[in-house]
Amino acid sequence: MTEALTLVPCDPGALTADELRTLFLFEKLTDDQLGWIAAHGCTMHMPAGGVVIREGDQADQFFVLLSGTIALTRKVGQDEVETTRTEQRGVYMGATQSYLRDDGVPRKYMATMRALDDSDFFVMSAADFSHMMREWFPMAIHLLEGLALGMRSTAAAISERQRLTALGALSAGLMHELNNPAAAASRASASLRQRVAGMRHKLGMLAAGKVPTDRLVALVELQEDVIERAAKAPALTAMETADREDELGEWMDERNVTGGWDLAAVFAQGGLDIDCLNEIETRVGSSELLDQAIHWLGYALETEQLMSDIEDATSRVSSLVNAAKQYSQMDRAAHQWIDVHGGLDSTLVMLSHKIGSGVKVVKDYDRTLPQIPAHPAELNQVWTNLIDNAVQAMKGVGTLTVRTSREGDQVVVSIGDTGPGVPDDLKKRVFEPFFTTKPVGEGTGLGLDISYRIVVNGHGGDIVLDSKPGDTKFKVRLPINEPASA
Repeated sequence: MTEALTLVPCDPGALTADELRTLFLFEKLTDDQLGWIAAHGCTMHMPAGGVVIREGDQADQFFVLLSGTIALTRKVGQDEVETTRTEQRGVYMGATQSYLRDDGVPRKYMATMRALDDSDFFVMSAADFSHMMREWFPMAIHLLEGLALGMRSTAAAISERQRLTALGALSAGLMHELNNPAAAASRASASLRQRVAGMRHKLGMLAAGKVPTDRLVALVELQEDVIERAAKAPALTAMETADREDELGEWMDERNVTGGWDLAAVFAQGGLDIDCLNEIETRVGSSELLDQAIHWLGYALETEQLMSDIEDATSRVSSLVNAAKQYSQMDRAAHQWIDVHGGLDSTLVMLSHKIGSGVKVVKDYDRTLPQIPAHPAELNQVWTNLIDNAVQAMKGVGTLTVRTSREGDQVVVSIGDTGPGVPDDLKKRVFEPFFTTKPVGEGTGLGLDISYRIVVNGHGGDIVLDSKPGDTKFKVRLPINEPASA
């Protein structure tokens, strides 16, 4: 339940010009300026525990602390996180940007301020503070406006550029991943055409050889048996396959099978052994037909192997396309109930080219986690930033650990790496806009800032860094029941 904000009466003209001059904010002003401020300001007393301003309310007052202790807090999900606690006389807060030109953006309090003990404030309305600043310090206002608007424009431009760069990198990686299975399928299709033509030729030769009908039928049945046996054969190691090729090659050489050593590799890859060849020889029953029968069966085995290669390649293409659709959330609602593992898996697939073979990926998923309300496309951007940073930190060599778990009413996603870690003096700055530890030209410093805003502001969650050399983790906490922000 939202805490009621109790308005405390303000006493007009309670401070004199001399008293205002003791505040560092006003110490360089003239007597006339101080007199104007005294006439347009007032003092306010807030008892201990009182809420002076609340985050998100219209910023219509400017406060200067005269005495007491105050604390500023910000809302993070369901929690209030204290950001500042001070008793320094003269500190200011509230409508601190009211003097900026009206750009259509509502001016809201950025934090909640509470009096921790009995506190007194000097208060001005946002309108009076804005008038004073713009009339008395026009040059400073122009500089401040330029700085504020420039930073906003720069952040927007760099953020857009970063998204385009990330999209280009992901597209290039996806095309690279798609090219491999597509090229494999193309090669296998060309080889398959040749093998099918060879089978037709060999079948014609068998038929022209006036093979008795019963033997021809037996050969066709044998072909099906050989293909079935090959499908059920256990996988062999490279050494076992080489030994099998030698055995089969010697068997065919002894029986003068044309190109026997080439056929031996096909039969060995199909998992067939000497017993199978002996059975073929028995069923054929004629040394004159054995050569053609072996070749015909070899073509049959190759066609099966090539069709399996094509099936594997096209399945890989289909998986990549499905991962890309899942990652981009194509044709899906912006906000929905999701299983976080789907987004994590699709992101890993999309970044597989960048992750490379030097990084071992460990997935430690709690598959019992419930679905959560979220904007999945935005969360995929968070996973992309965190995984990309982890891979860069490890310089392409190490272990990337993606772990999911539950803590109370929150789902926790942890992205960990075995890189050098983040120094203690930099940990508190990693979420700042434009701050980056990467070399010039390799980072904009907006990835973690964007991720923080997506998780905290967009989903009511939290993201924290826990880092030491060899073990760095970013933990993202997302509420299970709280609806995501619009």
